[in-house]
Amino acid sequence: MDDRAPQETAPQPDMTAAEAGAFRRLLEHLRLREDAANVDLMGLAGFCRNCLADWLVEASIESGRPLTREDARLHVYGEPYADWKARQAEASAEQMRRMEASIAETARRRAARDRASARLDQQLARGFPAGDPPGATQP
Repeated sequence: MDDRAPQETAPQPDMTAAEAGAFRRLLEHLRLREDAANVDLMGLAGFCRNCLADWLVEASIESGRPLTREDARLHVYGEPYADWKARQAEASAEQMRRMEASIAETARRRAARDRASARLDQQLARGFPAGDPPGATQP
């Protein structure tokens, strides 16, 4: 006889809530680190606070409750964008060069991903005809 208690399955996390929490934490961190300039974020990672605001607008449109870009920036920056921007130094030529290179790299990676996805779609279309093969429907 097995006297052990039945093992309970750990509840699965609510990924939407977890992602929202992580997003709020990212915003908090970026507000704290004003010294991390948008141009440097773009140069290193290909996105910045303005990108986050734009993505927030896109997501709000998909949800049926659209935000304006100004409202999204206010949410991301925690203050009017013009106030934040007034405290930022002008970007150097080197920062701009790195940002432009990063934007080009992101575009290159997106194009490669899209080509790979299109190839997979074509392979699936050729490999799976509309009807079942005879062996799957006949004994």
